[in-house]
Amino acid sequence: MKRIVLTGGGTAGHVTPNIALLPRLREEGYEVHYIGSYDGIERKLIEELDIPYYGISSGKLRRYFDPKNFSDPFKVIKGYREASSLLKKLKPNVVFSKGGFVSVPVVLAAKRRRIPTIIHESDMTPGLANKICIPCATKICANFPETLKNLPQEKAVLTGSPIRQELFLGSKEQGLKFCGFSSEKPVLLIIGGSLGSAVVNEAVRGILPELLKQFQVIHLCGKDKLDPSLNNTKGYVQFEYIKQELCDLFAASDIIISRAGANAICEILALRKPNILVPLSAAASRGDQILNAKSFKKQGFSYLLPEENLSKEALLEAVNSVYKNKDNYIEAMKKSPLSNSIETIVELINSSAK
Repeated sequence: MKRIVLTGGGTAGHVTPNIALLPRLREEGYEVHYIGSYDGIERKLIEELDIPYYGISSGKLRRYFDPKNFSDPFKVIKGYREASSLLKKLKPNVVFSKGGFVSVPVVLAAKRRRIPTIIHESDMTPGLANKICIPCATKICANFPETLKNLPQEKAVLTGSPIRQELFLGSKEQGLKFCGFSSEKPVLLIIGGSLGSAVVNEAVRGILPELLKQFQVIHLCGKDKLDPSLNNTKGYVQFEYIKQELCDLFAASDIIISRAGANAICEILALRKPNILVPLSAAASRGDQILNAKSFKKQGFSYLLPEENLSKEALLEAVNSVYKNKDNYIEAMKKSPLSNSIETIVELINSSAK
């Protein structure tokens, strides 16, 4: 039996594309193993799927000063040794990396052991972890046409992001029932990423009375970001995080407000949901979400509302505009060519496996 090691972690966005590949990998006869951090979000998500999971030491590599910059390199070195030992034991035919800093020691160790490695870059420009990994990669998958110019031509392949197939199986009726909603009003879904977004949450709650005049609102607000004062508000439900019922909530939604993480927006694109993107500000990130959102706006998929411009008035105007023009956004998304990413990536894995 062929064997593959998947790696990636730190956020749900570094794990869910790996999960999306699992059914096809199993159909292709792969025995799947996963290397992640000791206690990252990836551990819980993967162990729930009964996939062998191996934790290694993981340190973050930063571009800015932080006292941990003095200790984290030693964590990376330790992780490299642990990854190398695991790869020697597992002897995979191929490694697939979704990124995040835990993937760096795994990819470097795979290179040393001459194991073919495919990495996936979700954002417009490669992050620091993937920049380190690119020289070690056999192939590099990309989400955006603009990304290809930043990658070695002989390695880069435009694939899009693997989308969990269960997202397409949602039931609008079940989603409305789960939230206690009726079919009389359209549904607005707010997604702040796996950790939630305090600024998006605040803006949404600031215009909630106005929103509820026209919409029913599903608010995925992130861990520890619930507002108990809004419990039992008619037409409004809030959750820290939703997993099993997410496909039904997507099916029930008419428009979406979201951060602009690459995996999240690729799911929105695949589901053809009109959307408002509020990318993480340049002050709080390397600006990748801004570039992602600009690309989607340019292609007609999304309404871009920069975090710096986020206000109650601007958000309400954006919601009204997107709902009014929802058919235009849907038509633009239908024309996107990135609809067969899983098959494309699995073909790369098969052709690279030794």
